[in-house]
Amino acid sequence: MTKTSNTELKITKKDLSKVFWRSFQMEFSWNYERQMNMAYAYAMIPILKKLYQTKEQMADALKRHLEFFNTTPHIVTLILGINAAMEEENVNDPDFDTSAIDSIKTSLMGPLAGIGDSFFWGTLRLIATGVGTSLSLQGNILGPILFLLIFNIPHILFRYLATSWGYKLGTGFLKKIQANGMMESLTLGASIIGLMVVGGMTATMIDINLPMKIGSGENAVTVQSIFDDIVPKILCLGVFGAVFYLLKKEVKPLTILLGLAVVGILGSLVGIF
Repeated sequence: MTKTSNTELKITKKDLSKVFWRSFQMEFSWNYERQMNMAYAYAMIPILKKLYQTKEQMADALKRHLEFFNTTPHIVTLILGINAAMEEENVNDPDFDTSAIDSIKTSLMGPLAGIGDSFFWGTLRLIATGVGTSLSLQGNILGPILFLLIFNIPHILFRYLATSWGYKLGTGFLKKIQANGMMESLTLGASIIGLMVVGGMTATMIDINLPMKIGSGENAVTVQSIFDDIVPKILCLGVFGAVFYLLKKEVKPLTILLGLAVVGILGSLVGIF
């Protein structure tokens, strides 16, 4: 892409602070198509406005961050900080590969979500609930207060610190891999991991069951078991492939969802599903 000028642009603590405050919106505009993408792009806007001077450059940057994204909201600033550093590098380095920005984001959101969900949702929230509930049952006003403090203070503190951690990690890491000529390998590796994440989501988030049986009595087998014996979750993969094909053909997501709903209703009426 065309760079803005020969002067090197740098992101400041003030810019990162704006990203931190905007990161609290992650679940405010959650949607079924791309989940946290709108809030993610919203959090990146202060960085993008600082770095890009033309409408074309700004539009390209916003499109990068409006792709599918979902992770634990409490740790999202770590990825935001890394992406901020990569956007800064993109402006200052004419040879920077912008596809690496989305690849890194996609490859990190799954593993970090596993860590974040386990700690913040599965551990910290339960501890806060246990303390708050025990006091509340005794009629103690400290119950709800301590619940909010125990859960929110650690995650807000981590969210704030992770913004600068991500930026510093991204800046230092990028300089090292560029010096060693490893950017292309990093992009390829991140893309592979990202595809693995999407593949795992396809297998776990799509559920198709065909109760129809072939044969009778004890020898009857379900159509579902036949497909699963060939390749487990092959029907889920087929549906994913069909939806992906329709999206590539620019069929509107709402049309696809309505079509799937109609197929599901008709299938259940005739006993297919």
